[in-house]
Amino acid sequence: MFKPLPDSRSGCVTLTIDGQSLSVFEGQSVAAAVLAAGLASCRTTVVSGSPRLPYCMMGLCFDCLMEIDGVPNCQACLVEVREGMVVRRQQGRRGLQP
Repeated sequence: MFKPLPDSRSGCVTLTIDGQSLSVFEGQSVAAAVLAAGLASCRTTVVSGSPRLPYCMMGLCFDCLMEIDGVPNCQACLVEVREGMVVRRQQGRRGLQP
C-alpha cells in the first residue's frame, strides 16, 4: 500500500523491529518505516488489545507509540531512523520513564 516516491536519497540504514532487520531509507521516520515494511501494528490498545498503526504522522494522535532503543512511549512518527536502532512494538500500557 505504501511505497516511497522516487527521489535522490543518499542511502539506507538498517534497524531492527521486534527482532526483524529492515533496510530503510535514511532520513525517514520510524513510523514511515513501519508502514513501508507492511507491519501489522506499532502497538496494541490498553483496553481491548486492538492493533494500532500510525495515523496522523505529525505527533498529534499517539497511535504510533513504540519502544525505541529501550525508551517506551516514543512517538515513532517524530523519530528519524538511525543505523542499528532497536525498535519494539508496545503491547498495552507501558510505564513512564523516570
